[in-house]
Amino acid sequence: MAAEIVASFVRVLRHAGVNVPVGAGITFAEALDLVGSSRRGDVYWAGRSTLINRPEDIPVYDRCFDAFWTSSVGPVVAIAEQPVVIAIDDGGDDGTSEDPDGQPGTPSVQLRYSAAEMLRAKDFAAYTDDERRLAERLMSQIRLHPAQRPGRRLRSTSRHGHVTDLRATMRASLRSSGEPVRRHWRTPRPRLRRVVLLVDISGSMDAYARAMLRFVQAAVAGRIRVEAFTIGTRLTRLTRELRTRDPDAALDRAAVAVSDWSGGTRLGHCLQEFNDNWGVRGLARQAVVVIMSDGWDRGDAQLLAAQMQRLQRVAHRVVWVNPLKVSPGYAPLARGMAVALPFVDDFVEGHSVAAMERLAELLGDRATSSSQRHAPDQPERVQNA
Repeated sequence: MAAEIVASFVRVLRHAGVNVPVGAGITFAEALDLVGSSRRGDVYWAGRSTLINRPEDIPVYDRCFDAFWTSSVGPVVAIAEQPVVIAIDDGGDDGTSEDPDGQPGTPSVQLRYSAAEMLRAKDFAAYTDDERRLAERLMSQIRLHPAQRPGRRLRSTSRHGHVTDLRATMRASLRSSGEPVRRHWRTPRPRLRRVVLLVDISGSMDAYARAMLRFVQAAVAGRIRVEAFTIGTRLTRLTRELRTRDPDAALDRAAVAVSDWSGGTRLGHCLQEFNDNWGVRGLARQAVVVIMSDGWDRGDAQLLAAQMQRLQRVAHRVVWVNPLKVSPGYAPLARGMAVALPFVDDFVEGHSVAAMERLAELLGDRATSSSQRHAPDQPERVQNA
């Protein structure tokens, strides 16, 4: 019930003209858990310090606070004089509802609480069954941003480029009596960069693997040049199974294809099989390779380090998504994570819907970046996102 009250108060502030981000509401709820809601002053300052960013919003916040938390009478915002109805979804309404006496047609302010906003920052491991089903629907809606790379074919452009376009330059010179006043160029035509997703489905990843597969399925079904694999005790390619638009049907087909679900972890062996049969032969060349794993490995650590080095040499970027990274005091001490980290470009979180949304943005931003890659012999190559 506390979450509904917090969401309702945030909606009151937004209705009054205060810009309150989603993250601020979550921070306010966490602050209330710490200070409690029994003392009016504690609640007031918890909300003011987390929800208000501009000094000019403080008077509006004071009026909304009095109206919502103490129901005081005075010069408050108009919503304090109207019936308040709390709804659980974000569906549309016609601006009228029944009043407390059951009379229809009375104008009211409907403060709608969206469970999706609260779930975006919640850890997958803490979900209930109902929350997991809702989060899976949210994950299915995530789309990767277009990642591009320069292609081999050239296109004509009037801006600066690599090669002079003589035909376009001569054609344009006819407008200035044959004088080539403006030079035209030919630049590489951009192409979509391949993204390869490898999901750890071992027993230690049980709380996160299914949600991550929802993300992978949305990526495979949403655009071309995305490849999907699972890693555990063996490597399994799932691109064909996850390509269908129906996420439930895709995951059912994937469950039939994968035989090592919730088993052990041999990351080095799986990466060796991927490099030998798929990656080094072309699938990972100049691609963005994403490994979703907690780094726990029962195999040979030296084999994992060698295969990560092979993968790093041919891939455009290597991204490691670890759901345990968000834990307080986390350090990459697991044997597999420790040996793989020197060959990783981006080490990011993967514990929630919000983290997976940030991952989708990261893949697009970093994949299209033309920044120079780190040298292979540099000891520190990780950039925290």
